[in-house]
Amino acid sequence: MPKDHPSATGELVVVTGMTGAGRSTVAKELEDLGYYVVDNLPPSLLPDVVKLVDDGLGRSQRIAVVVDVRSGSFFHTLHANLAQGATGRQTTLVFLDATDEVLVRRQEAARRPHPLQGTGRLLDGLQRERTVLADLRSDADLLIDTTALNVHQLTDRIGEAFGSAETMRLSVNVISFGFKYGIPIDADFVADMRFLPNPFWVPELRAGTGQDVAVADYVRAQDGADEFLDGYVPVLARVAAGYLREGKRFMRVAIGCTGGKHRSVAMSEEIARRLVADGLDVRVTHRDLGRE
Repeated sequence: MPKDHPSATGELVVVTGMTGAGRSTVAKELEDLGYYVVDNLPPSLLPDVVKLVDDGLGRSQRIAVVVDVRSGSFFHTLHANLAQGATGRQTTLVFLDATDEVLVRRQEAARRPHPLQGTGRLLDGLQRERTVLADLRSDADLLIDTTALNVHQLTDRIGEAFGSAETMRLSVNVISFGFKYGIPIDADFVADMRFLPNPFWVPELRAGTGQDVAVADYVRAQDGADEFLDGYVPVLARVAAGYLREGKRFMRVAIGCTGGKHRSVAMSEEIARRLVADGLDVRVTHRDLGRE
């Protein structure tokens, strides 16, 4: 992806992903953020659209294009165009995904067939789509799992990613979660805090969360907790520096325990605090807190 193209000035965001994962929602949010948005663009026309915008609105105008499998035979050219830097702009590839179960439910609610299902089932179309999009998914700069996100949460994620003038700054999202609810599929790193004693079994701490001082102090006081932090946080900081060098601007760090209430929350807060002290832009999300 052409992160450091010498002539790149304005930003180009390419949005793709699974049918039903939220592409239209993302397109509307980017338009609200001041992007010139083109929906359902044949990928082969991407350089032409960028040139037209550059000539008409100037190279400072940010552009967003939404591409999906409706583009048919044109679709395979998208990967080549991005890899070759054909647009001459700094490009961010956003990929939206969700579980098959959720995508099927959303498509059925919309009462629309999948563009690739043909005479088969909707699920057959989704499986074909995953095959077509596999390479782009692996190359995505920002992978967003919309399985558990509503419209407002998804627009918040896009606003956080693209609403700031400091578009080249690395954004780190530290996410606590419970393994019994599943691992976040869009995480770059996953760490397991189940090696620490569980405050759930301490009667006076059970009702609390990792955001409470008493619970956090208990977790941090356990053998191995500070040793883990002392070893893991510097690794994250070094990787973050490497991401910036390579033009990757989003890093998601998932910290898990059994239910996502005590250990993962406390350790996520401390990891975030240390990363902020290292000068990184960090946001903390407690995905499963209160879910029980």
